[in-house]
Amino acid sequence: MFDFVLRGGRVIDPASGIDAVLDVGFLGGKVAAVGPEIGSATQERNVAGCIVMPGMIDFHTHVYWGGTSISVDADQLARRCGTTTWLDVGSAGPGNFAGFHKHVIEPSETRILAYLHVSHAGIFAFSPQIMVGESQDLRLMDTHTCAAVAREHPDVIRGIKVRVGANTSGVNGIAPLYHALEAADRAGLPVMCHIDRPPPRYVDVLDILRPGDTLTHCFKPFPNAPVTADGRIKEACWQARERGVMFDIGHGKGSLDFAVARAMLEGGFPPDVISSDVHVLCIDGPAFDNMETMSKFLVLGMELGEIVRAVTQTPARLLGRPDLGDLSVGSTGDVTVMRIEEGDFTFTDTVGQTMDGRRRFALDSMIMAGALWHSV
Repeated sequence: MFDFVLRGGRVIDPASGIDAVLDVGFLGGKVAAVGPEIGSATQERNVAGCIVMPGMIDFHTHVYWGGTSISVDADQLARRCGTTTWLDVGSAGPGNFAGFHKHVIEPSETRILAYLHVSHAGIFAFSPQIMVGESQDLRLMDTHTCAAVAREHPDVIRGIKVRVGANTSGVNGIAPLYHALEAADRAGLPVMCHIDRPPPRYVDVLDILRPGDTLTHCFKPFPNAPVTADGRIKEACWQARERGVMFDIGHGKGSLDFAVARAMLEGGFPPDVISSDVHVLCIDGPAFDNMETMSKFLVLGMELGEIVRAVTQTPARLLGRPDLGDLSVGSTGDVTVMRIEEGDFTFTDTVGQTMDGRRRFALDSMIMAGALWHSV
């Protein structure tokens, strides 16, 4: 007998090659069976008409709530959007990671992993009242300690984060990225690089990222968009993808342009990862959360299975945690159950463009470690 069974949902699990109406059974906190009409359970939930997928991974978030001004409350937001694993990217640096770990990560009911900022104090001055780019002062680039702290916490710290651009690194340009790459080399980890207004240019950042590294904010508006004025995808994007560089949406307050997204999708260049970059300045719009970001890509025409892959299998692989990204027997018993609502909906990007759509995702329930954690 199973501890818990989800009955009759459309299971979409790209990592396992599954897209079918099936049951999912859990035992001992793990996935124990996926199949038609599996055995009885102590507890069941009928999810007919819903999509059942591995627990959603939001690969770009800021959830060091109470410790950094940029951050939001992970467990509270999860009940709205169905995220079971959060990747906090750079809210904390080596100088304050201990507080993040003890006061937020450990007590959190949803899972929090991290890309540690190469900046000593992470993103420390980001709020509606004050905005100071931490990469504007190279004295804060704490390469040695960053690598050391990352090595001390391999179960939680899965990469290194850095922010470059006119807003965040100022006259230092691309230099902070070299510091992040050095820390990552010492720790044996990948890098995620934020980019805003030039300098540096989008293509210059791509040129020095390594296989497995991630460029976030990949569908930005001009300047530093991945397309030219006539909608052609820049050759550097193709070259970087061929080399193994990953492209992450990181919606946020300023990093998703519908016109750019259409050009990229129509040109055959979908994102590898869909993420929200949820923080204090976008939690109430335009990003809201990752289910809203996924809905935008549904309306833009991205195939449903590929949207699911971009929030499950691919981020799990980049995190070195494939058990988070599929529903194979023995994998982590986290599931996001969602519905596709029909209606008249309006979506907004980060430059004020609106897009009307007839469909959007809506949360039904969340399973954490094989048990019902939240239902709507």
